Amino acid sequence: MKFIPTDVDDCYIVELEPFADERGYFARAWCAEEMAEAGVVSEISQINMSSSIRVGTIRGLHWRPMTHPEAKFLRCIAGRVFDVCVDIRQESPTFLQWVGVELTPDNRRALAVPAGCAHGYQTLEPASEVLYAVSAPFEPGVETGARWDDPSFGIDWPIKEAITLSEKDREWPDFELREKGISG
Repeated sequence: MKFIPTDVDDCYIVELEPFADERGYFARAWCAEEMAEAGVVSEISQINMSSSIRVGTIRGLHWRPMTHPEAKFLRCIAGRVFDVCVDIRQESPTFLQWVGVELTPDNRRALAVPAGCAHGYQTLEPASEVLYAVSAPFEPGVETGARWDDPSFGIDWPIKEAITLSEKDREWPDFELREKGISG
């Protein structure tokens, strides 16, 4: 596995290193030892799948507070997505910086999102699916979030109109307001 650092501290693009022959290829998609050596979360508590029907669907921005940390490792297995990690760790040298990477089945890339960072993605093709591992089990009421177009982040989403959101994602407050204790 190849770990490519991003502009967000501790967030990596992870590429496969396939071994190919006349049959096709073989590659490790997950290796706890290599993940730990790279400083990426190496424990999986749960593996989730998500399918989005429409182009422009945004899921996120979500995170869990550091009292209930959760790291994510996300790969696109059908369609195409723009995956985003936003550093909301106030002590981090990359606080409020974000990185976005296109994930497809063909490029076989994954994004390793560290605990304490907001995460979301936008579908760029219909019927896009992601498979993602998380480091902690689901806990009702622990997840929080911010709006996909929050001005504190300034994310340059590829599709700016015809956005499909869940009711929950539509109602998240701005990050700045949340941090000031004004809302959420």
